[in-house]
Amino acid sequence: MSETAKIPIIDFKTYGVNVENEESISDEDLKKLGNEMCFALEEIGFCYLKNHGIPDEQIKLAMESSKQFFNQNVEEKSKCAKPDDGYFGWIGLERERLNPNRPAGDYKEAYGMIPECGIWPPDIPNFQKMHSDLFSCCVKLALRVFDVISVGLKLEDKHFLRKCHSCIGQKGNISNIRSIFYPALTSKKDTIQGQVRCGEHSDYGTLTLLIQDSIGGLEVKMREGEYEPAPPIPGTIVVNIGDLMQRWTADKLIATKHRVLIPNEVRKKMVDRQSLAFFVNPDEDVTIHCLDNSNKYDPITSRDYLNMRFYEKF
Repeated sequence: MSETAKIPIIDFKTYGVNVENEESISDEDLKKLGNEMCFALEEIGFCYLKNHGIPDEQIKLAMESSKQFFNQNVEEKSKCAKPDDGYFGWIGLERERLNPNRPAGDYKEAYGMIPECGIWPPDIPNFQKMHSDLFSCCVKLALRVFDVISVGLKLEDKHFLRKCHSCIGQKGNISNIRSIFYPALTSKKDTIQGQVRCGEHSDYGTLTLLIQDSIGGLEVKMREGEYEPAPPIPGTIVVNIGDLMQRWTADKLIATKHRVLIPNEVRKKMVDRQSLAFFVNPDEDVTIHCLDNSNKYDPITSRDYLNMRFYEKF
């Protein structure tokens, strides 16, 4: 395990999605990964994965098709708008405000999707295929990360967390891939004082896999209270814990606040920024109770918890 700034980099080559036989990893290697990952997620709530196995070309194609969509006019994008009572589709500029104390909505757009969501842009060739293929790879990676975390937490069943996420991509689970677009800021009039690209927040679910472009801007709140950059590192994916996993582990693993500010550097301000986030949630009928058998938090179903948090956001 190595570090960049203060965020550990974990080498996942023995359990990446390009390793065809999941059972080929030795108990020793799995335990080593579990210890490294849980240490990072206990101390910071974030880590990088290198040698994760998702092909760079697959990520590039998904990014390119996303940018084609976001570069359309509002009228075209509105055809794919997220319904008020739905989870998936396009969300327009400044529609979200992840930190309600900020003076305006986040200066970003987003498009949330699952393979069966039924909301796809009609005029972007291969958009659905590119994102569905990436979704499938992210599912495989997330399930392997859950095995590693289960071992790191010393759970009796190393597949316990995997089994609680067995319906990803199907009815009964709202895990989704989200393409996020931060438009270039070409004029001071584009934003108001105190506005940000993405407000301070922690994620809601169990796990997030984040793919950054080369522009950067992500900052992570350390235990001491200051925000540290989580710069893009070629070939890596950022992993972080969500609030539901913190609750599940009775605060052993921490859901850390993070944000994306408007950059001070003109060259970064004048270009678009993109990211792809895979937000992972348990199956809706899973009851979340503290894994250490404490009563620190009352039991709650994944469905009830996520519905409560989702509707707070808009």
